[in-house]
This record gives sequence, C-alpha cells and structure tokens, in this order.
Amino acid sequence: MLSAGLPQGAVPRLERPGPLRDRVYEALLELITTRALQPGQHLVESELAGHLGVSRQPVREALQRLNTEGWVDLRPAQGAFVHEPTEAEADQLLTVRTLLEAEAARLAAANASSAGVADLEKLCEEGERAVADDDVDAAVAVNARFHAKIMELAGNSVLAELAAQVDRRVRWYYTPIARQRGRQSWIEHRGLIAAVTDRDEQTATRLMREHTEHTRRSYHARGDAAQRETPPRESPRGAAPRAAPREET
Repeated sequence: MLSAGLPQGAVPRLERPGPLRDRVYEALLELITTRALQPGQHLVESELAGHLGVSRQPVREALQRLNTEGWVDLRPAQGAFVHEPTEAEADQLLTVRTLLEAEAARLAAANASSAGVADLEKLCEEGERAVADDDVDAAVAVNARFHAKIMELAGNSVLAELAAQVDRRVRWYYTPIARQRGRQSWIEHRGLIAAVTDRDEQTATRLMREHTEHTRRSYHARGDAAQRETPPRESPRGAAPRAAPREET
C-alpha cells in the first residue's frame, strides 16, 4: 500500500509496450480523476513507481506534466501533491460545461436518430441500476458516457473537442456529489431524452442547462456543508488562533 493509502486493486500494473511515460500519465490521471488519489494527497515517486511496476523516471515525467496541466502541485522541498481545487476553479469549469452541453443538447435534439435515442435509453437504464445498487463509481462512469453520447449525437466535432478538454475535470468534480445527486440526476436525464426524442430543441437546451446548473449548485452546497460541520480548533493558551486546514473535496 502507498503510505497515503489507496484502495486495494485501484492501481493498475502497466504493460511495457508503448510510450511508457504516456501510459504512466494516463494511469495517474485516472487515479486522480476517480479520487483514488485524493485532493491534497502526497505523491511519492518511489511508491507510485513500485505500484505501477516502472522506474521513477516516467513517474517523475508524468508528475511534471500533471503539474503543468493543474492536476498536481509540485512544492519545493516538499514534493508532489494532488491539486486541491478551489470553489472558484470548480465554478468556472462547471459554468463552461453548462454552455457547451446546453448547445450539445440543442444539436442532439435537431440531429439524433432513433438508434441514438435508443443508446441514450440504455445508458439511462445502466445509470439507474448503478444508483439503485449504490455503486458510485459505476454511476459516475455511466454519467460521463451519457453526456458523451449527447455530445456525439450533436454532430459538431469542434464542440466535441472542446467538451473533451473539460470532461475529466467534470468527472473529478462530480464524483463527490454523485451519491447526493443520485436518482434525481437520472430523472433529469429521462426528461432530456424525451426532449431529444421529440426534436424539441428549446426544451432540450433548457433541461440540459438546468441539469448542469443543479450539479454546479450541488458541488458548492457540499463545500458549504462541510465547512459548517467542521468544528473550530482551540488554540493553545496565549497563542494566536490558527486557521483550520482546507477541507478536502
């Protein structure tokens, strides 16, 4: 186990063929996105290398790339840590997501075939089963596939490329509220499917905007609730009060 703790079986052992540093990068990014590696967690090169079955060099290169992209913070004399997203960062990203996905829903309503609608129905059924089974990881994964299918049905490659750039961060922010959103999220998906089936572009746009806004508000409400539940720390007599540590998201 890593000193900071990872769930058993969470770390894949990489195969040797292919560009190793890219494979290490993808493995670490997946662990961060799914929160197997938690925000604020210390990342020790030697431990990661051991669990991935590689040398420290590709791990070091992957961490540098993740730092450039904002997934990891490299701190002088301290090492690498999973980035802790701020409320402002989350708000900006989820706002952009709303814009992209509302347009995708409109285009999907205009262009979707009966086969495309059937695919959405199947994904919705999978998501509902995951919620019923309280399988958060599966619910998050199917949710991402559902939104990706909407983007595919929109038929706009530029829009899809822009959405792909924010997809993993959306999963990152969605994971801690997936259980909270639960069944309601899939009820909203059902309404969206109905609008796409009816080729009602205006309703599809509105429902997608409302859906993504619900997710954004739920994320911020989670942070507010965590702050209210964190008891204040007592300072030693005569010492200046210390700020409470940041709540991990």
